[in-house]
Amino acid sequence: MGAELKCRARFGKQSSEGRALLETNEVIFRGEFRLKIPFAQMKSVKAVDGELRIAFAERGKDRRSAPARVPVLVVAVLELGDQAEKWAHKILHPKTRIEKLGILPGAKVSVIGEFEKAFERELAEVTKAVTLGKVTSDAEWIFLSAESPKQLRQSAQVAKALKGTTALWIVYPKGQKTITENDVIGMGRKNGLKDVKVVGFSATHTALKFVVPLAQR
Repeated sequence: MGAELKCRARFGKQSSEGRALLETNEVIFRGEFRLKIPFAQMKSVKAVDGELRIAFAERGKDRRSAPARVPVLVVAVLELGDQAEKWAHKILHPKTRIEKLGILPGAKVSVIGEFEKAFERELAEVTKAVTLGKVTSDAEWIFLSAESPKQLRQSAQVAKALKGTTALWIVYPKGQKTITENDVIGMGRKNGLKDVKVVGFSATHTALKFVVPLAQR
């Protein structure tokens, strides 16, 4: 999960206290009204006097040609104080997926299961030490694709291979009842691991990071 702050938001004639979340690919506000603004829809992002001002394209109904929907440029304002400039910078200069996952150049990586080709290409750009289909004894990072409960249960075997500071990222689908965040966290803890970080892996998947507890290394 990204940054989260209590703040006041203004959107059109609406104004409300609530919580703003800066996620991997979107900004979310939850209060008396709700907003979800994907980065891809943002037309401008500015920090002015402690306010984060986001202009974005919203699809609205054109009553003259219903049910056609035409994009309308609207502005949302989040009163973030001294955090406004930091949020604007993060939105305008987002980290790459590899940076968010913490993979350093030359790292030894093991990949279990099916991943999108784009991720494999991103790995290849930072390290040649990538092993597909099995966990090597010197792996520093392990990625496990869990598209189903059966695949998630594979983490029990993978957990046995973790030692020292080796990290296991379990990547699972967003918004599916067959595998929830609680399922993934529960499986990791059942295998003696500690969950330490969660990131948006892609528009459709989330990644949870597990490590061996410090006292057991």
